[in-house]
Amino acid sequence: MIAALQMYDWPEVREATDLWWKAIADCLGVDIALSRPDDFAMPWQRDDLLFAQTCGYPFTHALGGKVAYVGTPHYTADGCEGPNYLSIVFAREAKLLERFRGSVAAVNTPDSMSGMLALKLVFAPLAEKGRFFSRAVETGGHLASLAAVQSGEADVCALDCVCIAMAKRYRPSALHGLVEIARSPSVPGLPWITRAGDLTALRSALQLAFADPALKEARMALLLNGFTELPVGDYDRIIDLENEMVSSGGLHLLERSELA
Repeated sequence: MIAALQMYDWPEVREATDLWWKAIADCLGVDIALSRPDDFAMPWQRDDLLFAQTCGYPFTHALGGKVAYVGTPHYTADGCEGPNYLSIVFAREAKLLERFRGSVAAVNTPDSMSGMLALKLVFAPLAEKGRFFSRAVETGGHLASLAAVQSGEADVCALDCVCIAMAKRYRPSALHGLVEIARSPSVPGLPWITRAGDLTALRSALQLAFADPALKEARMALLLNGFTELPVGDYDRIIDLENEMVSSGGLHLLERSELA
């Protein structure tokens, strides 16, 4: 069995992440340490996946029908509302979105809701024949996207509001010199998933972990303040927004052949 919680597992909160998972594992009666492979998506593919968190885009695309939905966490962050969240677009200077035409976009990965599709949704209405940016650079991570914009390697990037809240708390220098220029539509947040786990037992363990006063500091460190078991169909909003954007002309940005 494998468990992984890598989506917000920054070094600054790794101890809290381990405490949080241990409480859940204890409730489940298992003794499994968190896995932290270099390939963060690898655990999602394993048939013995007990518990993990994934991005909404893989959940609705590559992982569709292959994993079971457990729940959606709530985070204490500007831009979060219950189980929903949004992305914030950053640049080095505040100006009309139109004035970023021909600039360079930084993208964490081509299958990211918060760093890829969110950016498309913001700029697609301004695209002409699917074009707006001169090119995109693939950075491999949200913090790397911020660094690319800070350095001038890129001009804009999008990242989710939970990462922004964590950066403000733990790495404020990551935001130095950057300004918010737009926000994306809100969608359901990063879901917890399983392949081999019992859904009832997992949800019960989460409820106990959220109610445990001994975990208050860990929850605060991780910005966690609850979770919701959404109808899985709520995640169709991601697909609907993408389809609406494409039918309106779309935005060529993140096909791998176009990434620098």
